[in-house]
Amino acid sequence: MASPKKKLQGLVAATITPMTEAGEINLSVIGQYVDYLVEEQGVKSVFVNGTTGEGLSLSTSERRQVAEAWVTHGRNKLDQVVIHVGALSLKESQDLAQHAAEIGADGIAVIAPFFLKPWNKDTLIDFLSAVAVAAPALPFYYYHIPALTGVKIRAEELLDGIQGKIPTFQGLKFSDTDLLDFGQCVDQSRQRQFALLFGVDEQLLSGLVMGATGAVGSTYNYLGKQANQMLEAFEQKDYSSALNHQFCIQRFINFVVKLGFGVSQTKAIMTLVSGIPMGPPRLPLQKATREFTDNAEAKLKSLDFLSFNCVKDENVEACS
Repeated sequence: MASPKKKLQGLVAATITPMTEAGEINLSVIGQYVDYLVEEQGVKSVFVNGTTGEGLSLSTSERRQVAEAWVTHGRNKLDQVVIHVGALSLKESQDLAQHAAEIGADGIAVIAPFFLKPWNKDTLIDFLSAVAVAAPALPFYYYHIPALTGVKIRAEELLDGIQGKIPTFQGLKFSDTDLLDFGQCVDQSRQRQFALLFGVDEQLLSGLVMGATGAVGSTYNYLGKQANQMLEAFEQKDYSSALNHQFCIQRFINFVVKLGFGVSQTKAIMTLVSGIPMGPPRLPLQKATREFTDNAEAKLKSLDFLSFNCVKDENVEACS
């Protein structure tokens, strides 16, 4: 059975794919990107070519190049580089899985196919298994995001017996707000030690309370420091501080959600915060508007460049 060199846990950044203004992938900044995550955000694991990385909008060749860049630049700096290899085509997904193994990735993840959909657990597992066997030495993770795939098979149902059919299965990225489903995943998996990674950044504390072993998300690219502070407070059982950190993070996310928040806007925010040019998204996504960028920048400045200075009153801690 495949096993990672260490369990995938803590914060995992869902990486952005930098692009030039002409819309081509820009691999030249990946090394700088790696250093920024590690040194400035304290994030040492990444999830590459997922939703935030526009993986399904890239060609197979581009996905390979991006994966290679992260593995190469992350060597001896990152703890784990997990490559999302999901695709509508089984053959394409298998080719990407084999490539991930060849370049030395630490694991692969697969989203459910979402055009011709699997409508029951067994069919979905058959598809996932066919991808997993293409990289038999790599830990395998299922990427559960039903709001985007339209595949409503519950994760707790999928976990029942999955390791018998996919021996390399190590856990899942749970990008859904159904805490009943997530809680049942945790409850039934206690003896199997799966990595159960929560994927809704603004609700991470809820996921931790339910038993999440870590988290994968886009905001950890630029709010990793604050999220790590929340994780540390939670581990120390300082629940008041953990809650305050979550509220601080929510204040920013709530602000940008009201403006319209997605991959395009994430690229703009990351450019503002890190100084690394992430470029525009690929069509059909549209570049973040100047109005959004200006408003986000003003909010970043009002929050002291996302440092979230908090002060106590007699009842709670609040961000200044």
